[in-house]
Amino acid sequence: MPSPDYAAYAPAAPYFDLVRRALGNLVDGAHFFDVVSDDIIYEVRYDLPGWPRVIKGRTGLMAAFRGYVENIALRSADRLIVHMTDEGRVAVIEYEVHGIILATGATYDNRFCSIITIENRKIAHWRDYMDSLAAWNALTAKAQG
Repeated sequence: MPSPDYAAYAPAAPYFDLVRRALGNLVDGAHFFDVVSDDIIYEVRYDLPGWPRVIKGRTGLMAAFRGYVENIALRSADRLIVHMTDEGRVAVIEYEVHGIILATGATYDNRFCSIITIENRKIAHWRDYMDSLAAWNALTAKAQG
């Protein structure tokens, strides 16, 4: 059962579950926010209005995802491919997410590649790449009638 501390993040659950599944026994904790270190560096390699390029710390990451779930609701995350390197210290995951933009009802489908560095059984660094055009198209689509 999900922690009540994370109930507000339910719209991103498919993403969180996919990441947790991808990392398996390399990390400790049940939920995505349990497996990130308190001083995580989460960087995105794209510009997206309202989303910072670098987020420092677990608290900052939770605040950023709060904004995410207020705008996007995911219905699924799939097509997971996991590449392990550096003796299990680095995971590269490829995946897709599918959902809707809450303000307009527009369909949101995107592809990602994330490079995850693990230290002391927690995610210490996250570098994210995505299909920026797919995000832009979904976020600028007119309301569904």
